[in-house]
Amino acid sequence: MHTRFDTPAAVVLPGTGSDARFAADAFSAAFAGVGLTTLAVEPDPNGVVDSYLDALNSAARRHGRIVVAGISLGAAVAAQWAADNASSTAALALALPAWTGNPAGTPAAVSAEFTARSLRETGLDAVTAAMSSSSPEWLARTLRRSWSAQWPALPDALDEAARHRSLELHELARIDTPTVVVGAVDDAVHPIEVAQDWVRVLPNGTLRTVTLSMIGLDAGCLGRAAVDGLEGLATQPPSC
Repeated sequence: MHTRFDTPAAVVLPGTGSDARFAADAFSAAFAGVGLTTLAVEPDPNGVVDSYLDALNSAARRHGRIVVAGISLGAAVAAQWAADNASSTAALALALPAWTGNPAGTPAAVSAEFTARSLRETGLDAVTAAMSSSSPEWLARTLRRSWSAQWPALPDALDEAARHRSLELHELARIDTPTVVVGAVDDAVHPIEVAQDWVRVLPNGTLRTVTLSMIGLDAGCLGRAAVDGLEGLATQPPSC
């Protein structure tokens, strides 16, 4: 199948505590529409970031160049890998970035730390029940599935995510790969300001926005927004 991105492959990295199924739901249909086959990576809760890097390196060895996409923690890892592997990155799609640089005190890191501590103190069933009662149904359904699969290593995976350093703005500014950042305008855990900051410094970046209700109705809105942004970059005239 013809691809518009000079590669047949896209690798998608899930967010903290999430799974490959949600990542595939978010991106595979939109990517298939532009000729890309999606590899959604199943995180290893005993070493989430390393499992992501292994999958990216393996795909790059096989295909030479790949489209790299990620959600939340996955977006941070995707950006870092692209910064270190520019020649192997055809395009970047970064959805719902959670923080820039040091994660300490950010909403997503605080939430991950709290959940990890609660899991150790009260167990999976109690924490899952509390999460389900306070979350939108689509999110509760996704996390019930992924948390169960990642137990009992889930608390360690959450702690790893909460400590993961994202790129600083000056490091993001060195990524000249075509990049779309997809932010949710009403997501307190993944503040839209982070997405805006990233796009502001990316030399070849663009912003697309969604809402949490849109994601709840169809996670594929993330992929459609990403493809729209990347195709928009491809049609822009070169800057003088």
